[in-house]
Amino acid sequence: MISFVANLFTRAEPTFSEARPSDAAPLAALHATSFHRGWSEDEFERLLLDRGVVTHRAMIGRRLVGFIMSRLVEGEAEILSVAVAAARRNRGLARQLLNLHMRRLAALGTRTIFLEVDESNVPARRLYQRAGFIAVGQRRGYYADQSGKAASALVLRCELP
Repeated sequence: MISFVANLFTRAEPTFSEARPSDAAPLAALHATSFHRGWSEDEFERLLLDRGVVTHRAMIGRRLVGFIMSRLVEGEAEILSVAVAAARRNRGLARQLLNLHMRRLAALGTRTIFLEVDESNVPARRLYQRAGFIAVGQRRGYYADQSGKAASALVLRCELP
C-alpha cells in the first residue's frame, strides 16, 4: 500500500527508446485513446516490422506514455502519428519525442519531414510550428471528428539542416 501511495506522488521522468514489434499492443491501445479511429495491433505490428518506419516511445517504468512514428523514403519522412497519454499531456512530452525523433531522422539522412494535422488541433499546430514546420497545403475533409463531421488537415513541412 505504501508503494502505491508513493507512486501517486512521484514525478517519474520518461525514458525514450526505439519501439519494437512487441510494442504493437500498447501502441495500439494508446492510439485508440488518442484518435477517433485507432489503428489495430496488427497495423502497428506491420509498421514496426517495416525497415522504412522509425518509431520512438516514451516509457515510465513499464507503461507506455507516448510515441511518434514516421515512414522514410528517399531523404524524406512523413510523421504518421504522435500520441501522448492523457495524463501526461501539456507537460512537454510531445516536444521531447518530436525533438528526439527529428534528430534521429536527420541522422538517417532525412532532409524534409511532412505531416498532416487537424487544423482545429491548436496544441499540435503550436508544437509543430515551434519545431520549424510550415503549412504547405490543406486537405479538405481529410479527417472525421467523433460526430462524423469532416475536418480539414493542414499539410506541414520542415526542412532539416
